[in-house]
Amino acid sequence: MLTLKVITENQNGVIRQLAKKHFDAKEITDRIIALDAVRRASQSALDAGLTEINRLSKTIGGLMKEGKPAEAGNARLRVAELKEKNRALETAKAGAETELRECLALIPNLPHESVPEGKGAGDNVCERTGGVVPELPDDALPHWDLARKYGLIDFESGVKITGAGFPVYRGYGARLQRALINFFLDQAVEAGYAEVEPPYLVNADSAYGTGQLPDKEGQMYHVGPDGLYLIPTAEVPVTNLYRDVILDESELPVRHTAYSACFRREAGSYGKEVRGLNRLHQFNKVEIVCIDKPEHSYQTLQEMVDYVQSLVEKLELPWRMLRLCGGDISFTSALTFDFEVFAAAQQRWLEVSSVSNFESYQANRLKCRYRDEHKKTQLCHTLNGSALALPRIVAALLENNQTADAIRIPGALVPYTGFERIEWLRRITPNDTSLKS
Repeated sequence: MLTLKVITENQNGVIRQLAKKHFDAKEITDRIIALDAVRRASQSALDAGLTEINRLSKTIGGLMKEGKPAEAGNARLRVAELKEKNRALETAKAGAETELRECLALIPNLPHESVPEGKGAGDNVCERTGGVVPELPDDALPHWDLARKYGLIDFESGVKITGAGFPVYRGYGARLQRALINFFLDQAVEAGYAEVEPPYLVNADSAYGTGQLPDKEGQMYHVGPDGLYLIPTAEVPVTNLYRDVILDESELPVRHTAYSACFRREAGSYGKEVRGLNRLHQFNKVEIVCIDKPEHSYQTLQEMVDYVQSLVEKLELPWRMLRLCGGDISFTSALTFDFEVFAAAQQRWLEVSSVSNFESYQANRLKCRYRDEHKKTQLCHTLNGSALALPRIVAALLENNQTADAIRIPGALVPYTGFERIEWLRRITPNDTSLKS
């Protein structure tokens, strides 16, 4: 969340910057400034009252020794009045601080100056492209039909077991999932990201720390009796490793990678654009997370973007990189680049990665700091990126590499899959555990 200092010292600048995100910050920043004034005035009055209480308390004993019980009694009455007043001031101060925190949590991050103007996805700016779009025959199949033809994904059983958006992967489909996860993790470790395996459930403090609460509460699955949330991405538990932590400057940048299942309610999603693997409630993803110094974080962002580009290139997929506009960038991000791959049978671009710099927005919530060379604590910058999310990668791999009787596996994946082509045309049944090599 934004620091109070940023708002109180530059309210007009904050309002102007947040207008790029189509967020009207005038009313809420006015309220924040008013609450801060109440907090400051209450604290000042409390300090003055405490000083007076201490002074009067010291005089009471002297007055009694001087034989002035009436004056001592009056001093005691005044101390009691001041204590009662201070209790009211404490209540007012605590109320102002609580509302102040709530208001600050409702304000989005400031967009970086390079974020383009725009209302939505159609206004994002394409900055890089690569790869070759394959020419498929007119009878080319979309991935959901290919998955059925080759027995890779059982959407119907997933609906029976859980509901729509929870597919069951079978045979080569399951092996392809495992191969991609291991490929992405190995690539990340080789690139210098330390691997961690996080929990899939987090508490409210963790969800608040990375900005899922209160902004995206309705998009997360909530385990009511325990007050826990299923993670929408490994970013949440991995970044929270550094909640309430003060790092030494020499430890930065911190780089982590993690595989996790991800869970998203995706409320309101329907239609042909969510068919098959295009949008799921549960999916696999490998994440990269970085924590860095403010002056170095945008160099780190560039390194992360270049790394994600290397992954889609190794998978031989046509891709493009978009700079998100103000109307499409997330609540918590200062600058985001999306990677999309082209699914040739659907003739659609599918998002497979978002790489973002949150600057100090998450770190301020998390109290994630570092101690600089002058031994002064500073807020870190946090960054994260998908590297990569599996469902739409699989969709594009299946569609783009299909032939009349097989699906080709990109060369970089073959050491992980153990097969070069998917040729098994027989539908797998629940009792069929055989695999053709």
